[in-house]
Amino acid sequence: MRAVIVAVGVAFIVSLFCTPIAIKVFTRLKAGQPIRSDGPAMHQGKKGTPTMGGVVFILATVIAYVAGHLALTTLPDQQIAQVEPTITALVLLGLMVFSGAVGFLDDFLKVRKRNSAGLNKRGKLLGQILVGAVFGVVALWFPSTMTDGTGRATNTETVGSTTLSFIRDIDFLEVSKVGAVIIFIFVVMAATNGVNLTDGLDGLATGASVMVLAAYALIAFWQYRHWCADPSYSQPYCYEVRDPLEIALIAGAAAGACVGFLWWNTSPARIFMGDTGALGLGGLIAGMAMSTRTILLLPIIGGLFVIITMSVVIQIISFKTTGKRVFRMSPLQHHFELAGWSEVNIVVRFWIIAGIGVAIALGLFYSEFLANMT
Repeated sequence: MRAVIVAVGVAFIVSLFCTPIAIKVFTRLKAGQPIRSDGPAMHQGKKGTPTMGGVVFILATVIAYVAGHLALTTLPDQQIAQVEPTITALVLLGLMVFSGAVGFLDDFLKVRKRNSAGLNKRGKLLGQILVGAVFGVVALWFPSTMTDGTGRATNTETVGSTTLSFIRDIDFLEVSKVGAVIIFIFVVMAATNGVNLTDGLDGLATGASVMVLAAYALIAFWQYRHWCADPSYSQPYCYEVRDPLEIALIAGAAAGACVGFLWWNTSPARIFMGDTGALGLGGLIAGMAMSTRTILLLPIIGGLFVIITMSVVIQIISFKTTGKRVFRMSPLQHHFELAGWSEVNIVVRFWIIAGIGVAIALGLFYSEFLANMT
């Protein structure tokens, strides 16, 4: 627990105090956010606000991970196997950094061209597929080599699983490794685009991501306290995952970094996360779902992202089939803007929806544990 707390604190402090520096640097570089001409009229006042702020909390997460590992050196001997960096960390941080890199390229092109087009849809899609495929392969083909004091293997799990999961792996929903990688690519695409579509109002995606990442930190730490590979845990019911403390540490660090960034990103935002931050967070959230074996729980934990994504899908299908729009504008948050809601009201109410999804997901997770312990 000490390592997770250290990681959260370091990430928060780094993000809080480095974001103003990023604001000055990106302002000096004229890296202002282009605004869609067909978007809500009230957004034109945000034109020129520095973007690419996701660089700050991605960097803060990586720094906090290192700090958290320094704290891990004080763990008892039987837990010392997690002191060294793991494949789990490589996958999770890799997903965040390289998904963020795809977003950074998109942001860079927007700033350079001085329009909101950026990277074309095909290029962004190929980037997401490549990142998902590379880290999906790493997650499925590199098992843990954790051993006890006698050299006996205590954990041979991979980061990902060839079995679909809800609260844990569902035995009768097993697929091949190639199939598992394909599913994971889909999860990466869904999560990155979901967060990206939600990032339309000041602080909306940041605050929602804090809740989702905090939920994964709780889930992973609970798995760590009831871990099959832990020789000190004697209860019959445990979680077959790999490196749950690593997962909790990274999720907590990312949540802390987002809170520090939110100080400057809340309305009126002085900096935007841009696609750099949105895709980075989406990639990390996808990795959290895979590594905690909660793939099918993700749509509930990230319920707000699902709702906003579906509003876009519904709008497109309705317009293409009937020529009529269901919403005044999609994504959904812009519909309410045009309906006269203030930006702050929309953000807070959508945060409430995000919190409800997280609460339901955590309730399902814990109730499954209680049901199997009785």
